[in-house]
Order: sequence, then structure tokens, then C-alpha cells
Amino acid sequence: MRRPDLLVLAFVSVLVCAAGDAHAQTPSKADTQNWNDIQLTVPLEKRVDFILQGTLRIGDNITRPVDERWGIGFAFKVNKYLSFSPSYFHREATPPKGKHETEERTTLGATLRLPFGQFSLIDRNAFERRWRHPQVNAWRYRNRVQLEHPFKINKAKFTGYISDEVFHDFSLHDWVRNRFGVGASHAFNEHFTLEVYGMRQNDGRTRPGDINVIGTVMRFRL
Repeated sequence: MRRPDLLVLAFVSVLVCAAGDAHAQTPSKADTQNWNDIQLTVPLEKRVDFILQGTLRIGDNITRPVDERWGIGFAFKVNKYLSFSPSYFHREATPPKGKHETEERTTLGATLRLPFGQFSLIDRNAFERRWRHPQVNAWRYRNRVQLEHPFKINKAKFTGYISDEVFHDFSLHDWVRNRFGVGASHAFNEHFTLEVYGMRQNDGRTRPGDINVIGTVMRFRL
């Protein structure tokens, strides 16, 4: 092989190695995660509940904790169709190959529940104020539409659902995220309900943004 050809080959090899290193240092756009939520509801009055919540998300292809959060909130039930839910939570996160993040978030949510025979349509709307580091502070709007239907396995009663949620980030002036989920819940008794779900998140602005989720929610009520 001639010397010029050797130089070209060496140059191409360096470019390939550099590209590989750059790719390895870039946070991945996709991930598989396990999300776990625990909620404790304390009734204060007939139509007012106090809620404590903790969350642990295991990511990097379900190998290590990447997101931890705790929060408090209230649920005000106007009637059997409408409720309001102001809340606050603190978040600590380290995404795969990303920088450590902290966040304080306040949320004002409103949920409308409409029955249609054996189905229920739930429309949840929420405005969030997010104080973040190192990202900029921002407002965000979320809308989740969920369709529920009860079913039985032997004598055990379950509630199955499908849902879709969209996110609008006012700092980016764009709809930035979509979450589609399928799941089911079972009330073991009046004090404990377990929910298991699968979800797909698509988000082109964050890393990782495209996430496959297997999640659980344990709800305790005093």
C-alpha cells in the first residue's frame, strides 16, 4: 500500500474513533426504567384529603436509581365529578451520563370524571411552576385523558385503563412530551390499592427522552 493511502486510512481511523468517543459521551436519548410510587392519603374532612408521596425511578436500563422525589398535596372534592389538587414536591435526579439535577415544583391540578355506562372518562389538567437547576425555571401545562373499565379475574375485581398525556413547556413555546400508558389497579381492601402499568414516553428535548417504563403505584389510605 502506498504511503498516501496509509495516511488516508490512518486519518479515517482517527475520525471513526473520535466519533465513537463522542457518541459514548453523549447522553442517550432512550432508556428503560422502573418507576415506583408510594402514596399515603389521610382524610381530613369528608371532601378533603391530605396526601404524602414518595417516588423512586430506576433507570440506565433498570440498573441504578436516577430520580428520587417526595411531596405533599391536598385533594378537594367539589362533587363526584370534579376535584382540585394543589401539591408540592422536591426532586433529585441524575440521568444516565447526565448532570445532577434538582427541582422544586408546585402544581395546581383539576380532574373531571365522567361516567359512560361501565366506562369512566377522566380528564386531568395541571399547571406546574418548576424551579430547576441547572435548567432554567419554567411553567408547564399537562393534560391527561384516561379511559377506565372494570373487569374480573375469577372473583377478584380490577380497574383497567388506557391513558395519554401531553406536555406544553412555556419556556420552549412547544408541546414537548407525550406519554401513553396501559395499566390496571386492584383494591385489596379499603386501605390498600396496587396499580401496575406500562408506559411509553416520547420527548425530543430531554436526555433520555424516549423511555419505556414498567411502573407500580402503592396507595395507602388511613
